[in-house]
Amino acid sequence: MSDFNLQNLVRANVQALKTYSSARDEYQANGDKMVFLDANENPFENGLNRYPDPQQRDLKAVLAKLKNVKQEQILLGNGSDEVLDLLFRAFCEPGIDKVITLPPTYGMYKVLAQINNIENREVLLTEEFQLDVKSILKSADKQTKLLFICSPNNPTGNAFDAREIKAILENFRGIVVIDEAYIDFSSYESWIGFLDLYPNLIVTQTLSKAYGMAGIRLGVCYASSAIISILTKIKPPYNVNQLTQQKALERVLAVDEVFDEVEMILKERIQLIKALEEISFIQEIYPTDANFVLVKVDDANKRYQELIEKGIVIRNRTTQPLCENTLRFTIGTFEENKKLVENLRIIDKEI
Repeated sequence: MSDFNLQNLVRANVQALKTYSSARDEYQANGDKMVFLDANENPFENGLNRYPDPQQRDLKAVLAKLKNVKQEQILLGNGSDEVLDLLFRAFCEPGIDKVITLPPTYGMYKVLAQINNIENREVLLTEEFQLDVKSILKSADKQTKLLFICSPNNPTGNAFDAREIKAILENFRGIVVIDEAYIDFSSYESWIGFLDLYPNLIVTQTLSKAYGMAGIRLGVCYASSAIISILTKIKPPYNVNQLTQQKALERVLAVDEVFDEVEMILKERIQLIKALEEISFIQEIYPTDANFVLVKVDDANKRYQELIEKGIVIRNRTTQPLCENTLRFTIGTFEENKKLVENLRIIDKEI
């Protein structure tokens, strides 16, 4: 978008904000042995008595190389939800500005809009779970700052057509946030490679899915250095703790291990879908680019409860728009998937 002006989207108070400078920002270690008496820390060494690097430089360096971006294009957060919340704080004036979400989709966009007192304009996906580009663009006005696209989408599982996303990027006057939490399970290309082409593009990813690090809570935001600079101004100084940084660094360096696990999940996804096709009360299996499968059943509430009674926990998505009588199955291990299929067959025989 040639006429994109980032400063017109930033809240006035954020533009005027002077970033908090922590002790670890003011002095950066250069390898020399120093005596640190600057941050009022406990001096007794236990591996965690010092504040962590507030800029997470070591981890960003690895991610930058892995994703072929500059470190200045990366922001790390305490889970993707913190990253998303920072976007609301940076660009949306409470009670004035608006965002667009595309149900059925990830529920935290709506929750964060409510928390930040931002109007959320919902534009439903089509019956085929695709983007309704004309309706999306028509719903935007001068106060619409953010548009959230989850691709691959949760809970539907499908990735959206690149041509439709490009049409939105080229015509939407605000910032387009593409949530790629499930991109590692998809054959579609990540939008990170288009950051230099679209200054209004933000891509969020996570270590919770393919990297198997849901417990450490680490979300990643990729964007222009200008956008990252704004978000850095308002993030808490030590938002990513030392343990998280250490575990994340170990995991992103384990490239082959992560690749093998993703491959196993994809193989299990194929086998699970084949098995689901044989269950009579499953009426439709929706295409998926994620580590889960959404299916339409005869009675979602009933089938959900039957599986709970057999010790299997899934997600009942029947209350979501366009998702009546749907269940979502996460791809588990071979043993977990086997148990799921066995119990689905038992339920099927009892009909």
